[in-house]
Amino acid sequence: MKADLDTGLSRLPTMKTEQLRALWHELFGKPPHPKLRRELLIPIIAYRMQEKALGGLKPSTLRRLQSAAAQIRAGKKLASSQVPCARPGTRMVRQWQGKLYEVVTVESGFLCDGQKYRSLSEIARAITGTRWSGPAFFGLKNRKAEEAA
Repeated sequence: MKADLDTGLSRLPTMKTEQLRALWHELFGKPPHPKLRRELLIPIIAYRMQEKALGGLKPSTLRRLQSAAAQIRAGKKLASSQVPCARPGTRMVRQWQGKLYEVVTVESGFLCDGQKYRSLSEIARAITGTRWSGPAFFGLKNRKAEEAA
């Protein structure tokens, strides 16, 4: 099963656009949008192949995404608590200009140096004096994975 999936995934980049469109139809039960480019067909088909072989999203994740989508459609801003982050109790350590900073995740934000913050970005800004992505500053984002996506 896993070997078949690996083989199928490795073939995708070598397939012609017409073959990809046929595979899309097979996997989704309908043809792809005519303007959908090959560069987008491949990762979407790859995800669908993995989803069918290994299973889809957990029901709790699906509910969370559906709730977020409903809020966005209603014109509401998502609460920061709905943005995935580290679980309460998680400790993150970062050294900056010779000083070690420890951040602890709590239910409603983060603790750093005895002060409570709503986001990691606020902490990164307090530490550096400049605007940073908090998750990037604390190493929660993998730059290479982001660039590849």
